[in-house]
Amino acid sequence: MFSVEVFKIIRFAFVVFAVICYFEPLTYCQAIPMTSIESRSAVQFIPNGSDLSTNLQPAVEETKSNDPVNVTSTELSSTQAPTATTTQQTTETTTHSRPVDISCLPMNLMGEMDHVTQEEFTSKLTDSCRYDRLIKPTVPKLLEVNMQIDLTHIESSDAQQMKSYILVQLGYKDVRLKYDTYSPKRGCIQGEEPLRNKIWVPHITVRNERESSMMGLDGKDIFVQVMPDGEVNYSYRMTLTFYCWMDLKKFPFDYQICRITWISWSYDTTNLLLKWSNEDPVQIAKNLHLTEFVLDSFWTEASTVPASFSTGGLVGNYSALTFKFKLRREIGYYIMDYFLPSMFLVATSWVTFWLQADASAPRAVLGTSTMLSFITLNGGLTKNLPKVSYIKASEIWFLGCSTFIFCAMAEFAFVNVIWRRRKQVEVKKASSKHILIGAVTPSLARRHVRRIESFNSIYKTRSCTSLNENDENEKENSQNNYLTVHSFPTSIQSIPTIKIPNSSQDELINIEDHVTTIPVPGKPGDKRNSPPHQAWTTMTPHEVANWIDKKSRIAFPVAFIIFNLFYWSFVYAL
Repeated sequence: MFSVEVFKIIRFAFVVFAVICYFEPLTYCQAIPMTSIESRSAVQFIPNGSDLSTNLQPAVEETKSNDPVNVTSTELSSTQAPTATTTQQTTETTTHSRPVDISCLPMNLMGEMDHVTQEEFTSKLTDSCRYDRLIKPTVPKLLEVNMQIDLTHIESSDAQQMKSYILVQLGYKDVRLKYDTYSPKRGCIQGEEPLRNKIWVPHITVRNERESSMMGLDGKDIFVQVMPDGEVNYSYRMTLTFYCWMDLKKFPFDYQICRITWISWSYDTTNLLLKWSNEDPVQIAKNLHLTEFVLDSFWTEASTVPASFSTGGLVGNYSALTFKFKLRREIGYYIMDYFLPSMFLVATSWVTFWLQADASAPRAVLGTSTMLSFITLNGGLTKNLPKVSYIKASEIWFLGCSTFIFCAMAEFAFVNVIWRRRKQVEVKKASSKHILIGAVTPSLARRHVRRIESFNSIYKTRSCTSLNENDENEKENSQNNYLTVHSFPTSIQSIPTIKIPNSSQDELINIEDHVTTIPVPGKPGDKRNSPPHQAWTTMTPHEVANWIDKKSRIAFPVAFIIFNLFYWSFVYAL
């Protein structure tokens, strides 16, 4: 019973002593908590000035088979010795010092660690007391980060957006992870996301991204490799949707230059520098095939990007790497689904030229249906394109074909109007120019034209001098002899008179409606007295309408061929 009470007193005293040592470290001793109550060497006192390593060695060897223990060591900073008596309490003068944990000793004091598992080794190597993953590796100059990418897939997700699958690899050196002297027989350390969470990795972002994410099925596809000399290779697979601003002036015969720009997020150019790898910075999958584009060429660039703000944390210039590639749009889809159908629709509108001009219903239905079909065809092409302010090449084609279809409908309306005329069409000559002029010009205007032409054919008149003059005077004035007949009102009897002017000079005779001038023929063979011959002909409205349809059968196809020559030359020459 007495031994039990003594044991309780000793245990209580030990608890009090442990609490005092925890809040007030002793000056002359180190307290080593025992792993079990049965251990008799729970506390070891180290005299002042004795060697720490020689005194800790027995304690460490004694508790090697048990759990690791934490040894709290204190260094004496005062030379004042304690005064102790058998009847009085001991007065101690102590100075405070930081506790030292023997489990966080430097790696070079732990000996060779080849027999340690990789998980335990990486845990010791990246322990928070030795490794700070919040700061970048300390280097004399800039920390250089080499970058490589492997483009496995790319596609067009929208008119101004591209989607790609990329494998990114970053290489840099972290001297804090160098372990060739601690574990010389250990090869490279490889791991995935858990290892990545233990070390520092550079944080880079895509400047023109819309959205991005890590790829992976069970977990994120992350791979980390640490070499014995501290070289780190950090790789990950990502899905990237980025903006590619396109110039659609030559759509669908265009080519686009897209870019992906990686930029350092938190470290500016005074701390971190991004560089493309010297060997194969960009690799393209051999089976890479785009549905709408063809990858013509690609190249890389390195640049410096200024920060968006002038104050705050994100200031300065940041290192950036740009991957540019040229995409050429495949024209086969648009040839088969847009250009050839539009050509057939334009040719279909010409069928109306072989129909009779009075067939209003079939010609009207054929013209309107071809126009509506072509508008629907063009709407299916442009519904996924952005609304831009400039004119695209496809719109030029649309305007040209729409003009030909509209002109075919206008030709039908014009021919139908001529077909329904009752009076014959007077034309000056049977040529294309005069037939069109005669068909377009109204009848009153045509009558006025004929009157003007007849007036222009009248010569300056001069009557004969006398019937009894000698032959010499007749011979002199024979080319200017005219017989003028004046009309009189109906109430008075019409008396023809011969007017003989006395003047020998030519006089201009005013033409009026009540005067009719009849030229007197001169000698045979004298062409000076005969007025020019006017060959006016007439055509029925049906003949004019059929003639216009026949000419349209040739004019429209020829004009469309000329339009195609100019259009395709513009597309491929510019």
